[in-house]
Amino acid sequence: MLTHRITAALGLALAMSTSALAQETVKIGVILPYSGPFADAANQLQAGIDLYIAKHGDTVAGKKIELIKKDTGGPAADVAQRMAQELVVRDGADIIAGFALTPEALGAAPVADEAQKLMVVMNAATSMVTEQSDYIVRTSVTIPQVNYALGKWAHENGVKQAYTLVSDYGPGHDAEKSFAAGFTEAGGTMLGSDRTPVANPDFSAFVQRVKDANPEAVYIFVPGGAQPAAIGKALADRGLNPPATQVFAQGELTHPEALESMGETARGIITTFHYTLERDDPLNKEFVEGYTAANNGREPDLFSIGGYDGMHLIYEALKKTNGDASGDALLEAAKGMSWDSPRGPMSIDPETRDVVQTVYIREVQEVDGKLQNVVIHEIANVKDPLH
Repeated sequence: MLTHRITAALGLALAMSTSALAQETVKIGVILPYSGPFADAANQLQAGIDLYIAKHGDTVAGKKIELIKKDTGGPAADVAQRMAQELVVRDGADIIAGFALTPEALGAAPVADEAQKLMVVMNAATSMVTEQSDYIVRTSVTIPQVNYALGKWAHENGVKQAYTLVSDYGPGHDAEKSFAAGFTEAGGTMLGSDRTPVANPDFSAFVQRVKDANPEAVYIFVPGGAQPAAIGKALADRGLNPPATQVFAQGELTHPEALESMGETARGIITTFHYTLERDDPLNKEFVEGYTAANNGREPDLFSIGGYDGMHLIYEALKKTNGDASGDALLEAAKGMSWDSPRGPMSIDPETRDVVQTVYIREVQEVDGKLQNVVIHEIANVKDPLH
């Protein structure tokens, strides 16, 4: 457990700071791993933030919005904590935001708590994040939210037995437990579970164990990058692919980039996600077109939409408070807020300060000669089952 130490300087600086009401600028400190192994996630999230500001302007409720970016190079909880302190003490930040990674959100949480600053978590998806400070609001997703719903749906749609194969780290463990919980509570039977190394795994032995168990379905959770294509190939090589064996996963497995690498082995894979860029909706079409135009043809992903909606929450909260950027005022404005996002209808639970949203069940199908995720079922108003 990370030991949090907040410097005495924090309280001193806060005592000396001027009222947020007197400021003409609202400063938002954005903490992200702009460099290092998660730089792509950070840059996608930042692009979502930038698109919202470009679309809605950099002034809200009479106040100029100023972003102060901090690069953790992470995951690095201690660096995120130090940067949060710097933002509050030295830079005079009114709000801290970003947080692509759970450890960094956990690192910054006690600073938000001590400083009484609104902290907008735009990605970190571990369930417990919002419990670390009463000033945290999340605009992304939680892993249990989407995977519990998928497990339940799988059994309701005829799957009686399943096996889980996940990466051996926190998000993978969350995914494993929540899919299994939804599946078994609905009446399904788990035939086994296994965990693969996070870095550079050789999937062959793990996939062979799945084959030996002979389940009707296998649930997969791996990080993005090269792993979706590698595990897709390993499953297909052993005949563990649709329609013979159903393959379920969280949405990262069939990101557009992953689909290109996986080719035909992706056909028929069913995933759960809170955002799907192919969703046929005017708001989403406008978002996707604006995003790709601003990012050299790159399509938005879960990080992008988390950043975009995180800025929506900040802007709308500031409108409600007439520009009062104090943590308590913004927090009250955020609780219970609801809006139509490119992802669909969403809201902030006033009790947990966590996101409530539609969960999409998608299947990889061929559309106009190209494999893509097609929404086959929608589950409205889903909360995190662990809160």
